[in-house]
Amino acid sequence: MRIEKDCVGKMEVPDDALYGIHALRAVGNFPITKEKTDPLLIESYIEIKKAAAQMNANAGTLDQAKAAAIVDACDKLLHDGDQSAFIVPSIQGGAGTSTNMNTNEVIANVAMRLHPEVKVHPNDDVNQSQSTNDTYPTAGKMAMLKLLPPLCDQVKRLIDQFTKLSEEYSDTIKVGRTQLQDAVPTTYGKSFHAYATLFTRDFKRIKAAMNELTTVSLGGTAIGTGVNTTKYYQEHVVDALNVVSGLQLSTDTDLIDAIQNSDHFITFSGVLKTLALDLSKVSNDLRLLGSGPKAGLNELALPKRQAGSSIMPDKINPVIPEVVNQVAFEVAGFDTTVTMAAEAGQLELNAFEPIMFKSILTGEEHLTGAIKTLVDNCLKGLKVNVEQCASDVDNSAVTATVLSPKIGYENTTNLIKKGLAENRSVKNIAIEENLLPVDEIEHLFSPAVLTNDEK
Repeated sequence: MRIEKDCVGKMEVPDDALYGIHALRAVGNFPITKEKTDPLLIESYIEIKKAAAQMNANAGTLDQAKAAAIVDACDKLLHDGDQSAFIVPSIQGGAGTSTNMNTNEVIANVAMRLHPEVKVHPNDDVNQSQSTNDTYPTAGKMAMLKLLPPLCDQVKRLIDQFTKLSEEYSDTIKVGRTQLQDAVPTTYGKSFHAYATLFTRDFKRIKAAMNELTTVSLGGTAIGTGVNTTKYYQEHVVDALNVVSGLQLSTDTDLIDAIQNSDHFITFSGVLKTLALDLSKVSNDLRLLGSGPKAGLNELALPKRQAGSSIMPDKINPVIPEVVNQVAFEVAGFDTTVTMAAEAGQLELNAFEPIMFKSILTGEEHLTGAIKTLVDNCLKGLKVNVEQCASDVDNSAVTATVLSPKIGYENTTNLIKKGLAENRSVKNIAIEENLLPVDEIEHLFSPAVLTNDEK
């Protein structure tokens, strides 16, 4: 064991550990979850440290040999992808300081193992020109941006699949329903197209919110004033970070505002929640329309993915929409957490970014997986029970609505009541009672007129 000391005192650290006293204290102080800081946040942090070392060296404030050692350490960590030395829990006090210190410690120790002749200090060298308060939110935004391409790809697949279904079932007539009661008919083509339109709006919201994540506070250090930095560093570090990360970030125009306020995260979290709730609503529809097969609506045949009961043979449940529902509930809860944490910031800093970042990053990842399984394991094998839908339309008394402009609202109401009471087709009753010429009644009850598709 080696002995390390900090402002609190001394502590034993395993000899072969790349982390140090600060990370070890965090593990003892925050035994809340076994989940470590998100890997993409750590990756982004390493990229920040690399860019910072390069710009500090260019500014003449960091020895070239130390800068080279830090860069080599960052490259090795990024290349190997081994994050076992990053031991700080995702939920932590201190506004992310423990994660920053853990990163500084690991990079310094790797740098000295690669270059034994160079002495690299975690704070003086690796953390030069930085504070947790500007690096942690920058790393958080970077991680969120890195998770967006796979999420956007899945949303596009979702839109494409509903568009395909709308084309396949463009002429399949069905009973419309409002408040779970029969309404005028529509087609599955229109219904599926509406879902595609819904998720197209979600896609646009994600793209718009993404822009709020591209402005970062790096260079602001503790509270946005940029204390302990150089002008050169402030002017060049974000450009250097873009080269390292491949992202397109820019420095926020007001670094004090950027460090103390968290509205960007509220906005982005809200967009994720909206997507989640839209997914849940559509999943509810799929479960309801696929209910049965004998005592439900039975309009949709969802793919059979697994046995649904340990006691009832051959019972199949809508497990894919169900899991999507649960992810939606989770993301809605995450948004509440983000909202409360963002509001709880005080004066020059918000101390609660760790729980915000954990919530948002987990939400992005889970939504991506939920949409993927919805498309692959449900929508791709989805079938519409065309005959059932046609039969429901024929037996729905509400189709008599098309007669209302011809015979009046009250007469149509009486016709619907009679059809329901006698369990008969209102169309046939209208013909029997000579309410209108037969040809006109046949025309009014045609699918094109019932769904307002007549050209």
